[in-house]
Amino acid sequence: MGGGGVMGLWTAVAVVIGAVVVVDGLVRWVHGWYREAALGGERRSQLPPGEMGWPVVGAMWSFLRAFKSGKPDSFIGSYIRRFGRSGVYRAFMFSSPTILVSIPEACKQVLMDDENFVTGWPKATVALIGPKSFVAMPYEDHRRLRKLTAAPINGFDALTTYLGFIDRTVTASLRSWSSHSNKIEFLTELRRMTFKIIVQIFLGGASDDTMRALERSYTDLNYGMRAMAINLPGFAYHRAIRARKKLVAVLQGVLDDRRAATTKGFTRSSTVDMMARLIEVEDENGRRLQDDEIIDILIMYLNAGHESSGHITMWATVFLQENPEIFAKAKAEQEAIMRSIQPTQQGLKLRDFRKMEYLSQVVDETLRFVNISFVSFREATKDVFVNGYLIPKGWKVQLWYRSVHMDPEVYSEPKKFNPSRWEGLTPRAGTFLPFGLGARLCPGNDLAKLEISVFLHHFLLGYKLTRANPNCRIRYLPHPRPVDNCLATITKVSDNY
Repeated sequence: MGGGGVMGLWTAVAVVIGAVVVVDGLVRWVHGWYREAALGGERRSQLPPGEMGWPVVGAMWSFLRAFKSGKPDSFIGSYIRRFGRSGVYRAFMFSSPTILVSIPEACKQVLMDDENFVTGWPKATVALIGPKSFVAMPYEDHRRLRKLTAAPINGFDALTTYLGFIDRTVTASLRSWSSHSNKIEFLTELRRMTFKIIVQIFLGGASDDTMRALERSYTDLNYGMRAMAINLPGFAYHRAIRARKKLVAVLQGVLDDRRAATTKGFTRSSTVDMMARLIEVEDENGRRLQDDEIIDILIMYLNAGHESSGHITMWATVFLQENPEIFAKAKAEQEAIMRSIQPTQQGLKLRDFRKMEYLSQVVDETLRFVNISFVSFREATKDVFVNGYLIPKGWKVQLWYRSVHMDPEVYSEPKKFNPSRWEGLTPRAGTFLPFGLGARLCPGNDLAKLEISVFLHHFLLGYKLTRANPNCRIRYLPHPRPVDNCLATITKVSDNY
């Protein structure tokens, strides 16, 4: 090909690229105009910086690409790079015009304002967790049921009751894992352990068959939570929808058995579990919860109650093992606690848990660093100004907890695991959000920290983790985890405790 031919080819390529750029820009402009035109000129001028992107897709591809490429912070980072550090941006996410919030002050305002903001989870999430669960419940209903369920989960008496079972389950699990030299998927085993604990608390235990059926279904459910809502075979959301149907069937079966036993006059001799409380509760008008309401609440609690605890326990164990100085300091604290326990005491008590001050810092730093719940969702009920920008009525709001926790202006050296940063620190409202904030703060936060701390207590005193692939790639959806589920051996290194 002669010089003229080459030049002609490059000219044609340049023309095509230019046309693509023009078409791309035009499509984005039209989509933005379509979504924002009804606001009028003045209200549009008050919107935060950003763009709507392409129809249907919006910013979803860039969101998924960032998380699946192992660079989750690059998603919000791209908005900061293009539009500055306003901390509030407009986008099109999960099929809705959306405001992305990534700074503490704005997160605090949205989370604390129950009059102007309601829950705004994507329709796909509501469909999976359930329309009668907390994620979709009106504020008054949420407050009523939260009051009912909070004490049985986080109250002093409840935690005291659960501690013995947690302690026994943890010690038995560690003994089992260390009794042979075979590698285990540490995360998988931890999820099974925390699931056993949460099922005991909420259902009073379950048969092995029921436990396995529930666990498999919850795994599929979680993978669909942050996926695009494509209900076709082969897609994560489709598998998640099928998993929810199985969960509903299993829980309905347990409910039917409970009601049948009550009708026949049988009573439960064990401690009353959460399902029993939900069956029996009445409002001021004598109305009891319907089966679908009970099932949706249980699906939500069972899911939240084991996923977060299992993942955070794994990461805290990994970080401790990777940082010998932190490990030694945390172990010394646990040894001191053991020396203070009377020889006649059986197992840990809540007062021992309250003494784990440095271990609590380790857990808090893990929660900040890992960001299991990296985003939450609200919806504006009226026009609201946040950080000087308009959030129009009916628009969705995404609160990017991960961006707050990894912001160097909020935390010095945010990518360094440093539990000591929490010593004597009471975090400013909006800067530490692993369990949310305000009226919808996760009601199981104390139970989760108790589970994690009891495991770490026993691990520090007598065990060692050796990973098969310490540099294993991390997958960030639906939760950060090594792709090998932390394949490792657990070795018992001390018989003193």
